Amino acid sequence: MRLKGLLALALAIGLVVVVSLVRTGDRRDLSAAGEPPPGLAGRITAFLATQYAEQPYRDPTDDEKRAAVAERYADLGFTTVEGVDEVTGRRYALHTSPADDRAWGAVLVDLSEPTRLAVEVPHPRTDIGTEWIGLDLFRAVPGSTLLIAGAHRRAAGELADVAHNEHSLYQALSVAFAKAGVPQIQVHGFADLNLPDHDIAVSTGTDEANPLATRVAEDLAGAGFDECRAWAQRCGRLEGTTNVQAKAAAAEGAAFVHVELSNRVRTDGGRRADLIGALAGAA
Repeated sequence: MRLKGLLALALAIGLVVVVSLVRTGDRRDLSAAGEPPPGLAGRITAFLATQYAEQPYRDPTDDEKRAAVAERYADLGFTTVEGVDEVTGRRYALHTSPADDRAWGAVLVDLSEPTRLAVEVPHPRTDIGTEWIGLDLFRAVPGSTLLIAGAHRRAAGELADVAHNEHSLYQALSVAFAKAGVPQIQVHGFADLNLPDHDIAVSTGTDEANPLATRVAEDLAGAGFDECRAWAQRCGRLEGTTNVQAKAAAAEGAAFVHVELSNRVRTDGGRRADLIGALAGAA
């Protein structure tokens, strides 16, 4: 009986530690306990494993922003790896920022053709699963560039929340996409209770639709999703009206679509496949 009691106590302590790590965003990431999966997904897993809520972060200088837009990633301390995606067979370049106060992001570029779509994940890990939805969409649309935020959204008093920080490197790259006329699809996640009657909220960050947003909404509806169109109805404060990438794209007259995904969509493999098919078809 005493042995059983000790085992129960040890198990309870272990569970408390696991829950504590998940809740606090501690830098000791559970997925980093073993080897990451091989290939491109493994490289992204290793990059994201350095994120934690109390990590250092600073905004880049103007010179550093210009270096990023000019793709001089080595000047910023980024690591660049080129390879062949094991899923698509297409060549890629993955640029990842260092794990210090320059934790500015990962830029994954499809080298098979010029960039024609920017896929953006501003809140990886905290918007659970959005990083993998972003990777799936990158793979589904040849000529995509995937932009993933580098720091935990709560780092530096939430200064690292790139969706609401117009001084970030992420913003500088997004503005460059807009100026070049590259359409952007930005992926977010919400708790089901925040919009219980809909699977997905689609918006442009403004009161008006654009042709890409309309196609996205229509293709999602055609795939069987119950989508909320922010330009036509209220979407539970998920309209992206404070999103700085949306504002910058609107100022340039460029296509930008803000897609909020319910947890039930993000965690259902079949629904995720339908989602990627709809988004890729609209793009």
